[in-house]
Amino acid sequence: MAVFKTTYRVTWSDVDAAQVVHHSNYFRFFQRAEEEFYEHLGLGVGFSYFIEREIWLPRTEVFCQYKTPSGLGDTLVISLTVKKIGERSVKYGFVATKRDTDVLVAEGYVAAVAADRKIGKAIKIPSEFIEKLNAFKNG
Repeated sequence: MAVFKTTYRVTWSDVDAAQVVHHSNYFRFFQRAEEEFYEHLGLGVGFSYFIEREIWLPRTEVFCQYKTPSGLGDTLVISLTVKKIGERSVKYGFVATKRDTDVLVAEGYVAAVAADRKIGKAIKIPSEFIEKLNAFKNG
């Protein structure tokens, strides 16, 4: 199983009054990793592959468990694996660690359903996309 990894340096806008990353920002970090993952797979920048095909990926479930605070200036390594591929859905697993110490900061997942943007109904995930995801499938 392959793991996709990217880094993110925590900036002032990511932290709260206690100068630690605000809990909601981990979902932004996960989304950024997902966008870079698509680019890594050769699907264009961000969600362009899906936009061109009128596909929407609404989130159906998100989860994050916080382990250790991270703060201003920390560089985080965000790892992404594919936990589950369904006919119409995909579930990504994420792990965030501090680059300098390898300390686990947070871990979680995001589940999304492929939907036709015009009618808002779930559709089958394109087979070419599933083929690219399989290299990163966990189990």
